[in-house]
Amino acid sequence: MKGLLKKTCNLLVKGTILNKATFSSTSVVYNKTIAQATIDKGHTEWNENLRPIYLDSQATTPLDPRVLDKMMPYLVSYYGNPHSRTHAYGWQAEHAMDVAREQVASLIKADPREIIFTSGATESNNLAVKGVARFYASRKKHIITSQIEHKCVLDSCRAMENEGFKVTYLPVKSNGLIDLKDLENAFQDDTSIVSIMFINNEIGAKQQIADIGAMCRERKVFLHTDAAQAVGKIPVDVNEMKIDLMSISGHKIYGPKGIGGLYVRRRPRVRLEPLQSGGGQERGLRSGTAPAPLIIGFGEACRICEEDMEFDKEHIDKLSNRLRDKILAALQGVIWNGDNDSTYPGCVNLSFSHIEGESLLMALKQIALSSGSACTSASLEPSYVLRAIGSDDVLAHSSIRFGIGRFTTEEEVDFTVKRVIEEVNKLRELSPLWEMEQEGIDLSKIEWTQH
Repeated sequence: MKGLLKKTCNLLVKGTILNKATFSSTSVVYNKTIAQATIDKGHTEWNENLRPIYLDSQATTPLDPRVLDKMMPYLVSYYGNPHSRTHAYGWQAEHAMDVAREQVASLIKADPREIIFTSGATESNNLAVKGVARFYASRKKHIITSQIEHKCVLDSCRAMENEGFKVTYLPVKSNGLIDLKDLENAFQDDTSIVSIMFINNEIGAKQQIADIGAMCRERKVFLHTDAAQAVGKIPVDVNEMKIDLMSISGHKIYGPKGIGGLYVRRRPRVRLEPLQSGGGQERGLRSGTAPAPLIIGFGEACRICEEDMEFDKEHIDKLSNRLRDKILAALQGVIWNGDNDSTYPGCVNLSFSHIEGESLLMALKQIALSSGSACTSASLEPSYVLRAIGSDDVLAHSSIRFGIGRFTTEEEVDFTVKRVIEEVNKLRELSPLWEMEQEGIDLSKIEWTQH
């Protein structure tokens, strides 16, 4: 039966009148290697009067044109519901989804049956933390996480506290890493799950997930990691690292928004209580009609990441070092919130002393930057991540995050460096605190009076 379905799907793909004539306008035709195509913006010179330079890759990434090419036919012609089992339209969509599931699994060295499609990493994080905690609630009522997790993990843990669970929030060191001794001391007999972010979305801190996984497996505690910023950017092997649950986001790896995945280990089996009821799709863990075009785009994005990972790493490392080194060499009073050994290079978080980060962002209108997580940027409070690594409120308010990605160019980085240096110097000329510090006055010893 499977062979017949596969043959039918292949005939449909070959026989439809769609193909090149309809989608030639969306096709990306380069007489170049794939690696060169990924950094070609379609114009030879960047014009600063056009759109701003995009340096916010931790918030989202642009859709890779190759991903769009893969999705388009399933948006227009191959529109069957993948759960329709009585006709070829459904079989075709289901087959394409199966291929995408294999592509996602291949990227993280998992079994395709362990991939659950969700709407994104936020839903995956909620499902992992709440689902495991509630399923094992009769025997285990303790959760461990860190102070610098994504807001959706922290809020999920607070929701569990309201349901009677005890949560331990581990502190982090100045480089953003948890102390493994703190984790060891935090384990209890009734600990059900440890949730630690793989790469932090604000400062790029890269946790020792393999060591954490070994500690959890030894104690028969499940390890969940929010890997939205890690998957597709660095090598991830869920078996070697002993990861039991892992959240993935499509739009952080040059795929479409609104799609993500949750890896759920089959052996040793992880049991979850689903968050929503319905038709029982995705192994009964995530009911609802699967968005086939988004899933197909997600799978293609994973395939491209696996294929181009080495090139992307070399490209991003080079531009990251160029941006950071040039700014640090040209300006005094700049602090890099990271280090060489434990930070993902594509996330460069810099604090500029005696400058308000929001003022610098407004001065740099030609560059799309962020002062922190896009999920909490509406808040005027200083970043809780920077406070957790020891930054005071003033320094935390002066931080800017530079996100470098696959499509960032050397010219864009050089333009950004030039503009940052110019605007920082301008703003410091207006700052009496910077002037006092240059005169050798220790600002920490000054007693300020209120008016």
